[in-house]
Amino acid sequence: MTTFLLIRHALTDTSGQRLTGRTAGVRLNEQGRAQARALAERLAGLPIAAVYSSPLERTSETAEFIARLLGIATIPCEDFLEVEFGDWSDASFEELAAEHSFQRFNTFRSCASVPGGEFMLQAQARMVIGLDKLRRRHPQQNVIVVSHGDMIKAAIAYYAGIPLDLFQRIEISPASISVVEIDEDAVRILSVNNTGDILA
Repeated sequence: MTTFLLIRHALTDTSGQRLTGRTAGVRLNEQGRAQARALAERLAGLPIAAVYSSPLERTSETAEFIARLLGIATIPCEDFLEVEFGDWSDASFEELAAEHSFQRFNTFRSCASVPGGEFMLQAQARMVIGLDKLRRRHPQQNVIVVSHGDMIKAAIAYYAGIPLDLFQRIEISPASISVVEIDEDAVRILSVNNTGDILA
């Protein structure tokens, strides 16, 4: 089985404040850089074959802390990009709270559309297909994928058989690790939202 360590990027100044989406130039803040350093130290002793990352700055920065300590290069991969939030990108959650379309998106993720963006089903399929490609490329190896909260939730929901309309019940914190093993015939979810000692 291929073991995937699905990592959400560390904190930015917009975390919990704005729907950053694919807005360029959003980097880790000081607390986020400290989180990424601590995360890298937790993973330093593990046999990791490769580190893949969404190409956005906050994910690639998080991945770079890990890859540097492991002595390998980060590989950017668009399969793990944030959901395309279209017209909502970079809006504050306070602004979006009053929009009926945004409320619907958060209660009916399986079918609700994003103005100028993508369906959550499209994003989920992109993430899962990307992981399957890596499974074929890295059989029996440990692989790190640094992505975004909703993308990791969508993957966990898919592998657990949880409908997208209920995926908000899954918590994926900044700098957390979720571990999934995948092969041709089976999936095992070993850990979700681990923010402590990965070896515990």
